[in-house]
Amino acid sequence: MAVYKRTYQPYQGTLTPAWSRFLVIARQAWRRVFDSRFLIFYFVLCFIFPAVCAVLIYLRHNAGAIAMFKIDVARLIPIDGRFFFHFLGWQCSMAFLLTAFLGPGLISRDMRNSALPLYFCRPFSRAEYVLGKTSVLAILLSAITWAPGLLLFAFEAYLEGGAWLGQNLYLASGIFLGAWVWIITLCLLALALSAWVKWKVVAGALLFGVFFALAGFSAAINEVLHTNSGHLINLAELVRTILLDLFRLPPRTGLAPESAWMALAGICVVCVLLLDRKVRAFEVVKS
Repeated sequence: MAVYKRTYQPYQGTLTPAWSRFLVIARQAWRRVFDSRFLIFYFVLCFIFPAVCAVLIYLRHNAGAIAMFKIDVARLIPIDGRFFFHFLGWQCSMAFLLTAFLGPGLISRDMRNSALPLYFCRPFSRAEYVLGKTSVLAILLSAITWAPGLLLFAFEAYLEGGAWLGQNLYLASGIFLGAWVWIITLCLLALALSAWVKWKVVAGALLFGVFFALAGFSAAINEVLHTNSGHLINLAELVRTILLDLFRLPPRTGLAPESAWMALAGICVVCVLLLDRKVRAFEVVKS
């Protein structure tokens, strides 16, 4: 309306709290996520393995079911650190595929359409923008990793009793911390690639390439130089080493858990620097 008429009024509604404004970005992104039937189907598919694990836990404590199905108790899978390690490993693989489908489009669409100035002319900082985009992935990945893992742990603790719970609390912390290590790594890597590559398909292909190409390159380094240092650039091996340490299982390679933590932290710092370099309200194009 024309300013000279002076009939405009300031907004009188409730304001969104400053601490939660980044969730506005996440809420709008979730609407696009759940418009895809394929992603909804895949998200539901991610809960099949946790349901199977819950059945396995139930069978170990149900004498009637064991007698009915004539199950040899000695052949049932023990519910211990190895059980939860394999559970989290499978769910982390599902989380990687979900990230590959969803992550590359979170920032690339805004970069391609030069939409960042529209975000930053509003009360959003760059950190809040990245946090909002990260929360889209982090909440979905949490729902298929540590959340069902802790439910399985609580189910086993309920059936076993307080003594088992006291002796195995490290499993709960391993599930939670191990899942968040993977979630943070995936989110930062996916957002960094999405910010630097404006095409979603190419960014998704690069995400696969980073994991599989680096895994092959690290194997070549280890073979040629007769060392274990090549694992320091293998993201999957770094996370696997950390998970084995959290679940108090013997290591599979000579890579020390401390080295894995430092290498993974370095990779995350590089991703943050890449995001800081690219996520800006303007872009300088040199002719």
